[in-house]
Amino acid sequence: MIFHITTEDRWLEAEQQGEYKTPSLVSEGFIHCSTRDQVVKSANRYFMDCPFVVVLLIEEEKLTSPIVYEPSTGGELFPHVYGSINTDAICKVVKEKRSEDGFFYFPNTL
Repeated sequence: MIFHITTEDRWLEAEQQGEYKTPSLVSEGFIHCSTRDQVVKSANRYFMDCPFVVVLLIEEEKLTSPIVYEPSTGGELFPHVYGSINTDAICKVVKEKRSEDGFFYFPNTL
């Protein structure tokens, strides 16, 4: 299982199109994802200006695009999806609100 953090608008657009794409797919060639251990840190690093986020839980074996674990910040390996994410690979969609202290925690929902 891998995770991708997005906005509600982007997710709704993907539902209509049957696939999920991001601007990074065009600019970098892949979609950034996280493992279970990385997803909270990623949310707090890149989505602090959002009052809530949508987390896509993705079943790797159902992806039609290749996935590669590559070093990123600090050499840590992150999953990168080299193509769009087919929506039937997304097994769960969770909307998470930032806590009162300003951070995301994702207590038991993922």
